[in-house]
Amino acid sequence: MNAPQGLFCAVTILYWFSLYTYVPILPVYASSLGASYKLIGLVVGSYGVTQLLLRIPQGVLSDRLRKRKIFVVAAMAVSAISALGMFLFPEVMALLVFRGLSGVAATVWVIMVVLFASYFSPAEAPKAYGIMNSVSFTGQVAGMFVGGLVAEAWGWPSTFLLAAAVAALGLLFSMFVQENTPKAGTPLRLAQVPAIIRNFHVLLASVMAILVQLLVYGTVFGFVPMAARNLGATNFELGLLTTLSTLPSIAASMLSGTWFMRRLGRQRTLCAGFLLLAGSAATVPFLDSMIQLYGAQLFGGFGRGLVFPLLMSLSVKSVGEETKATAMGVFQSLYAFGMFAGPVMVGFVGDMAGLNAGFWLCGLAGLAGVGIAARYAGEEEATDVRVR
Repeated sequence: MNAPQGLFCAVTILYWFSLYTYVPILPVYASSLGASYKLIGLVVGSYGVTQLLLRIPQGVLSDRLRKRKIFVVAAMAVSAISALGMFLFPEVMALLVFRGLSGVAATVWVIMVVLFASYFSPAEAPKAYGIMNSVSFTGQVAGMFVGGLVAEAWGWPSTFLLAAAVAALGLLFSMFVQENTPKAGTPLRLAQVPAIIRNFHVLLASVMAILVQLLVYGTVFGFVPMAARNLGATNFELGLLTTLSTLPSIAASMLSGTWFMRRLGRQRTLCAGFLLLAGSAATVPFLDSMIQLYGAQLFGGFGRGLVFPLLMSLSVKSVGEETKATAMGVFQSLYAFGMFAGPVMVGFVGDMAGLNAGFWLCGLAGLAGVGIAARYAGEEEATDVRVR
């Protein structure tokens, strides 16, 4: 790995660390402030709403300006502001607003992935996406684990302060990121976005990614911490739980586009990943110890790591270099719907029928992903770029 790649990986780790430091305690903290399951779902889901709204126009703007670095710098600043806001204003509605603002920072992941891929040849794109996913998971794991330790030692609000400090460090490092200006091409207009959405690769990848995010944000980043709290989990154990759910994703992401693709192919790798995700969600109601809950989330994390690099690569498979940020923006904007819908769905169902029903619905989402992958993600289908 050369110097620009190494620096960018460091910035990426700090970026995701700052966005995930407080994730393990956020639902429990919101509950302590008086939030119902529905309101907890909205707080967690607000992170996805802003991404759903902003990722496409941001990708278009980046392609038109032919600039990536400035977006990365801005994201670090916004991440710091959002975390600081949650620290300074300990109220449910403030959590809703500032967690939504952290979603604004997260929209720049579109640009970061495309910029990092520009450091590689087009043929090495799956490798670049695998590295980026692995590095992002590393930042998330570090943030959640350290966040759990900090919360245990100094209380829930301290995690927001830590996130703000790390984002400020990332802001400094991001100033030195290398900009690789995309080749000049015809600027894309927002009116052209529907054509990208209709692209078979983009649409297929996006639908499956929505199911992944619905499941993940409805469970491990949403209400699994509540289930853990019901089992008597400490703040440290909450951090460890979300850490263990993400740790296997690091190895799985590195192997997904290489080892697993060579041996299983795209279709079977995706099916395996979705099966693991479904099982990790549907079994939560039957678990009666933290050890069992740790194990279930380990399997789910490995499944998520298998799936996402392949979906990212698929989403930009048949678009030109000059519109890759827009295609990635469409992909990530569409899957942000799952980040919102998952926790909101589980929260509403939890208030009406109990959390167990919400976990089972997430398991069904994973099985739906298996069915879609089995039907449409075979090698022969994935080379067909017709609009369907």
